[in-house]
Amino acid sequence: MDERPVTPPSIRKTRPLRIGLSPRILHHPPAELGFRNKTLQYLEQTIAHWIMRHHALAFMLPTLETGGTERASVGMSDYVSEIDGLVLQGGADMSPSSYGEIPLRLEWSGDRMRDLYEIDLFRECVLQGKPVLGLCRGLQLINVAMGGSLHQDIATDYPHAIPHVDPDLYDQHRHPIHIEMDSNLARLYGGKVDHLVSSIHHQAIKRLGEDLVVEATSPSDGIIEAIRMRGECYVTGFQWHPEFHADTPGLLNSSPILEDFLSAARRQPPP
Repeated sequence: MDERPVTPPSIRKTRPLRIGLSPRILHHPPAELGFRNKTLQYLEQTIAHWIMRHHALAFMLPTLETGGTERASVGMSDYVSEIDGLVLQGGADMSPSSYGEIPLRLEWSGDRMRDLYEIDLFRECVLQGKPVLGLCRGLQLINVAMGGSLHQDIATDYPHAIPHVDPDLYDQHRHPIHIEMDSNLARLYGGKVDHLVSSIHHQAIKRLGEDLVVEATSPSDGIIEAIRMRGECYVTGFQWHPEFHADTPGLLNSSPILEDFLSAARRQPPP
């Protein structure tokens, strides 16, 4: 007879949440990196550490394509069933072809391969009821996946818009946002609606996708800065980079955003 003590369920260690991160893709690495004719998939460490500081595990989810066209034996549903939530991180522009347009300039051609993968990943998460958090490009991906479109370049479409990106300042570039009253964001921040955020994007939502609602805007020019999807599945997106805010004085505290997402993930039955 096994006489080892049994740990009561009430004090057993809870499994950490498993949060999937879509990868950034470098199709043509610089020669000095030593990956000749190879493709790199990666994530910027700040976003992983942001998640891990909140007692969750971060897993990058490499694309399921091999050789560019052949589908791997692991399916998208297998991927999604093993995670508790998905974060769509920033990176390269979305391809205008993903929302039915042609690039106005060659450098705005974006990454069509990544678009297709992340749209499939997003839709499978919604199908399985897994929460999704989109950051910068991630917000744009959600909007396009829901039938919306983008401004290929804010400065081109809105010459009088405030700067939303500064190549020299990078993550030190900031601007105000205004949170919509009665939104989930307003609830998270106790009704305080005016904040300062980081801003590193030259594209933005043009036509809002179906079943999406605006949660915050840039008050100076009306650019959409945060969205949420209607319905039971938790889907939200932010045009700024909350993972870069850390404890920077004056910037919007990013913890309520992540904790709200992780709370939705905890409500999911474990894989």
